[in-house]
Amino acid sequence: MSPGNEIQSGELQFNIGVIGATGYIGAPYRAEIREAAGANIVALCARRRELLDQAGEEDGAELLTDNWREVVQQPDVNFVIVATPDALHHEAVMACADAGKHLLCEKPVGVNAAEAYEMWAAYRDAGLAHYVPFWTRYCEPFVRTREVIESGVLGDIRGVVYRWHNPRPDDMPLTWRDDAGLSAAGSIADVGSHAYDTLRWILGKEAVRVQAHADTITPARADLGAINLTEALGQSGGQSGAPRRKGTTFDYASVAWEFDDGAVATLVLSHTPFFRKGIAPELELHGTKASLGLDRVSGNLTLAKPGEPVEIIDSVPDKGFGNRFAKYVFPSLRQALGGEETGHPDLKDGWRVQLFTDAAARSARSGRWETVE
Repeated sequence: MSPGNEIQSGELQFNIGVIGATGYIGAPYRAEIREAAGANIVALCARRRELLDQAGEEDGAELLTDNWREVVQQPDVNFVIVATPDALHHEAVMACADAGKHLLCEKPVGVNAAEAYEMWAAYRDAGLAHYVPFWTRYCEPFVRTREVIESGVLGDIRGVVYRWHNPRPDDMPLTWRDDAGLSAAGSIADVGSHAYDTLRWILGKEAVRVQAHADTITPARADLGAINLTEALGQSGGQSGAPRRKGTTFDYASVAWEFDDGAVATLVLSHTPFFRKGIAPELELHGTKASLGLDRVSGNLTLAKPGEPVEIIDSVPDKGFGNRFAKYVFPSLRQALGGEETGHPDLKDGWRVQLFTDAAARSARSGRWETVE
């Protein structure tokens, strides 16, 4: 550790550089870090100067740059957050590993599983801390669902149905997430990575083969240039003169797969405006003894046993995560650096998930079953 990486009150002080500091992900992360103890934002990288200057005032960062390499090379930085588009992760993460920086990398961690493996191997071999924010693991309804499964009331899980819909507004313009040159695999990699990680965390199983249908089914949208997702979600009207085009990434997918124990699953993913939440349970888990449905909108957990009335066994509202860095990221990384097992999601999980999303994307293009490998 450099002299700037002091231990305060017996705990590692995180001196943080954020690459992609002003986007839809980076901005709320920075707000949480500002309220977390034992952390200091030192360096910020973003492509748009006006947003970067504003972020620098908010954070009191000493380095503001549009060159991510300057963040990685900054001696006082010991922890880097990579919150850029998918295609820009790999080079930055490998440079962070070489420079000895601890890491949080957004998911999907690479544009393919080969990149993801290289990133994980680099951090594993360097002995550095790494974190991939699969936040759904900390969503209270899913935590409760995992507890129900571990109780044994469902028996052996043999079938899964999962619906993950993030409907975008009708008038939302295009962003980098609609660009196949920047996004790993559209909705398959974006929300599909969260969904698959949630299941492997809940069930302790991995997929072995997958078959998918996926397409871009949202009509052409306004192209307003290099705007971020926050700006796109805030757009309303005023687009009549803008050129319109369809995105080039999948914004819908239906994915079937088999787990390593022969259990089967179906996942429907969507960012289209017309696949809406709350119509049916988000997650169904069907076991040899009973079935469980989770509706994240209401928080209801519904149990169905053969020959018995269906009943709501619990209601666990989704109250949000709170300060994710104070509650999850910093404590678990400090524990990991102290040699403790934490179970937090990391680059190995990012690689395992990307094996699945890669196979799903291959299947969508080939029309065949594809092996998860």
